[in-house]
Amino acid sequence: MSKMSRSESSPVTVNDILAMKRRGEKIVALTAYDATFARLEDEAGVDIILVGDSLGMVIQGCESTLPVTLDDVIYHTRACSRGVKRALLVADMPFMSYQASIEQALRGAGRCLKEGGAHAVKLEGSARMAETIRRLVEVGIPVMGHIGMQPQMVRIYGGYSLQGKGEADAERIVRDAEAVQEAGAFSLVLEKIPLGLARRITEKIAIPTIGIAAGPDCDGQILVNYDLLGLADQFKFKFVRRYLELAREIRDAVKEYGEDIRSGRFPSAKESFD
Repeated sequence: MSKMSRSESSPVTVNDILAMKRRGEKIVALTAYDATFARLEDEAGVDIILVGDSLGMVIQGCESTLPVTLDDVIYHTRACSRGVKRALLVADMPFMSYQASIEQALRGAGRCLKEGGAHAVKLEGSARMAETIRRLVEVGIPVMGHIGMQPQMVRIYGGYSLQGKGEADAERIVRDAEAVQEAGAFSLVLEKIPLGLARRITEKIAIPTIGIAAGPDCDGQILVNYDLLGLADQFKFKFVRRYLELAREIRDAVKEYGEDIRSGRFPSAKESFD
């Protein structure tokens, strides 16, 4: 199926994402945090738009994702839902919005769908979150899992370190993948693990893997849109490919705007009313 026909097709569902893996078709995922970016990404044919808790760093200016609240995610998901017509919209469950109990997870995830307009939720967690995932799916809430390097565990890791380097750690991550799949998740983010381990998991499980800093063999890829577009140029990551340098272009445009005002070139007669 051509890219054009896919972008003009009916809305993407969880079953479509599962079918893409079976067909060997790569899944395109990207974050968004507002209606404008969500609309542009949707029109460009992105399959999954994630309202990531990364908004804490790229939108709110925090040092980590930990301060992000469920209300923050719902607010930004609701904004994105107004720009999305085709893509599967996934809301990221933030730190301590689901870990305390299954009931807490049910209430929070339910709010993401009811109030935020999300089609699914994503939550970090290994095999220990399997029962939570299973219960969410049982009540009709699709779940995207997230294993490997989990940003919400940054205080345990002592930083955003590569996971799965040793044999024992790699085996643990494989078991996590199997547990998340068994619990009923429809897809699985693999973050910052060796490419060989990501390939092994992708070949082993039936649900799609979405990689970030996990090599080319995952079923799909995701990046933070501010990284891809060069807006968050204060961050420099090995795994990010910048397709634009918007931060530089914005600075230049704003400087030119200021110069035009100070020199009297803006507004001109054409930009004024009689």
